[in-house]
Amino acid sequence: MSIVPKETIEVIAQSIGINNLSPDVALALAPDVEYRVREIMQEAIKCMRHSKRTVLTADDVDSALTLRNVEPIYGFASGDPLRFKRAVGHKDLFYIDDKDVEFKDVIEAPIPKAPLDTAVVAHWLAIEGVQPAIPENAPVEALVTPSDNRKSEHREDGLPVEIKLPIKHVLSRELQLYFDKITELTVSRSESVLFKEALASLATDSGLHPLVPYFTYFVSDEVTRSLNDFPLLFALMRIVRSLLQNPHIHIEPYVRACLPQSSATCYKDSASCFSGPYKSIDSTLWCYSRACCTWTQCDTSAYTAESSTLFTTSGARDAT
Repeated sequence: MSIVPKETIEVIAQSIGINNLSPDVALALAPDVEYRVREIMQEAIKCMRHSKRTVLTADDVDSALTLRNVEPIYGFASGDPLRFKRAVGHKDLFYIDDKDVEFKDVIEAPIPKAPLDTAVVAHWLAIEGVQPAIPENAPVEALVTPSDNRKSEHREDGLPVEIKLPIKHVLSRELQLYFDKITELTVSRSESVLFKEALASLATDSGLHPLVPYFTYFVSDEVTRSLNDFPLLFALMRIVRSLLQNPHIHIEPYVRACLPQSSATCYKDSASCFSGPYKSIDSTLWCYSRACCTWTQCDTSAYTAESSTLFTTSGARDAT
């Protein structure tokens, strides 16, 4: 008894142009069709297992047909879902509603692009023990995984320690150009009208907070390298003054990094030179006064200490 009904054999015969197939012949062919189908499927399962897969695909069936020297199934694959229709005159028989394709349309269709040739490209996995950051290598963040055997760290109150990864500071293209232009004007064109407009922008613009650490480092670095360039020192102090005047910038975390190193150095070296400009001294004193009045308290020892100089006393008085 075959599980393939004779009606299926009759429909298959009609699809290839045999319309007068007798029921007895269809009944006799059903067991042989079932045997051939089982044979092909067993070969397809072997191909699937050799491919280290657990899901049978159409490629496995094609490989099984090739092994059995059976003519392959011609056609092309389609991404559209399969649409089944009920066969006319048969209650439980369905078939796939394939769209007819004209050979003329296939011939006149544009030729697809040729695939790329197989090539071998060499790249460095590591250079002197350091993995280069190239697209071919995995990112460093993906390689660093927490160990399951590592004991969890806890604080004194018993709660687990929250470890935060460092955040990469990314500036927009507009802010980078703005910072480069300000630094260029400060170093080379500090007496120009454009520099004065830049100072006004630093004192009023509300979108400059991401640039505060960069300006802090720039001022501190330029002051230590240009102690004898009084126009540049004055320009740097004017930048610090503009940043302190900006109400939209939270500059308190950067005051300790900027004022002690830059302003104090500029104040001391400008004051020690009798021919130096007093504008730099006044600007430095104003910066200290603004910072002390806003975030700190005045150190009264500057008045009482015997070693306090005239400039130290005047700076403490202005800060008060």
